[in-house]
Amino acid sequence: MLTVRNLNVWYGGQLALRNIDLDLPARQITAIIGPSGCGKSTLLKSLNRLLDLAEGVRVSGEVLIDGADIYAPGVDVTEVRTRVGMLAQKPFPLPLSIYENV
Repeated sequence: MLTVRNLNVWYGGQLALRNIDLDLPARQITAIIGPSGCGKSTLLKSLNRLLDLAEGVRVSGEVLIDGADIYAPGVDVTEVRTRVGMLAQKPFPLPLSIYENV
């Protein structure tokens, strides 16, 4: 089960997501739909901590996988990203070396 409680995301001083609450059951397909620019990609990136790699982004609230907060200190981010997959429309390399991206 993936649970989101009071999730807020800022890009600099701009609030992109406000007070998001969400429960996603395990092993289910979930579609997130909405118009361009409404925060779908930001939400998905917050669920697997891809926003950690962006400058000036701040996240507050809780994202829990089976009850464990993925934003808690000491969490293995690589492990989080192996448990929460994301399939983007277009490929986007992480700001790492080619070797680290592969």
